[in-house]
Amino acid sequence: MGVLDHYVRAFPTSPRLIPVGFVLVGVGRSPSYTIPMKNFDALSEQEILALAISLEEEDERVYADFAEGLRQDFPASATVFDGMRVEESGHRRRLIELHQQKFGEHIPLVRRQDVRGFVERKPVWLVRPLGLDTVHKTASAMEVETRRFYEKAAARTQDAGIRQLLDDLAQEERTHEDRAQELKAEELGPAVKQDEERARRRLFVLQIVQPALAGLMDGSVSTLAPVFAAAFATRNSWDAFLVGMAASIGAGISMGFAEALSDDGSLTGRGHPWVRGAICGAMTALGGVGHTLPFLIPNFHLALIVASIVVIAELSVITWIRHRYMDTPMISAAMQVALGGALVFVTGVLIGSS
Repeated sequence: MGVLDHYVRAFPTSPRLIPVGFVLVGVGRSPSYTIPMKNFDALSEQEILALAISLEEEDERVYADFAEGLRQDFPASATVFDGMRVEESGHRRRLIELHQQKFGEHIPLVRRQDVRGFVERKPVWLVRPLGLDTVHKTASAMEVETRRFYEKAAARTQDAGIRQLLDDLAQEERTHEDRAQELKAEELGPAVKQDEERARRRLFVLQIVQPALAGLMDGSVSTLAPVFAAAFATRNSWDAFLVGMAASIGAGISMGFAEALSDDGSLTGRGHPWVRGAICGAMTALGGVGHTLPFLIPNFHLALIVASIVVIAELSVITWIRHRYMDTPMISAAMQVALGGALVFVTGVLIGSS
């Protein structure tokens, strides 16, 4: 039951008692309510200071989340964000001291989402695992937004002390990115950067390449037998297509669940299980669909030739991925993949021709 329903039940004959602050949104579905926002130009000097304190506190906590999220895999970058967090903490402390001098101990709760003009941020806990590029871009955008806020806030205030502090903080935010680069240079030497780049590559291989490769290999190789067995048994392109689609989609679902349920990634560092499962399942289905689609060609012999060419292309892609990301020698990878594919292909042909 919604809030408005409670008021209607309590005051059935007095609908005017329903609070005017609630705005009903939507017709024919459950009611939702919009929260009014205030224009920045309508804020008082106390509200501007309160908003600045809230912004600095939020930035400080975001940098702390960045540092914690990067600490295991990128410890040097985590130290950089620890330093930025300390600077934001100093800004907040100076703002609180000025508010105490001007307006007393009570600080109104004014948040970014209460004021028009701020960019909506995605919570850090929803952006996992954290990537270095994403984190640095987000931090840069945060600094630009905060600097522009201080510049606009300083232009609006009449109190000399408040204006001075806001101007100082705007200048510090302007140089904050330079400070971040200094911290980065201090903490991230060439050897550390190489280590972090290797760590990033390792995570990419564990979380993306491995499940994708497993799915592609399974879909491309394991579906060869049923597809070509059906093709040679029926000599009908449409029948082979139906068998191939069933085998590919079924294998994709099976592999997706198997990968997702294999481990939760907490100890292996392989990332979210359902993300891995989705990648593995999709690539499994794709691997099987690739050499199934040619059987949409009505001419059976032409469809068979095109499907065979697609199989060679799929096995070549698998060979390249194994060489590029799994550090397998090209010749060794080619022989392994070709041998496995050939055995399954011959099995399908023999069964279908019997």
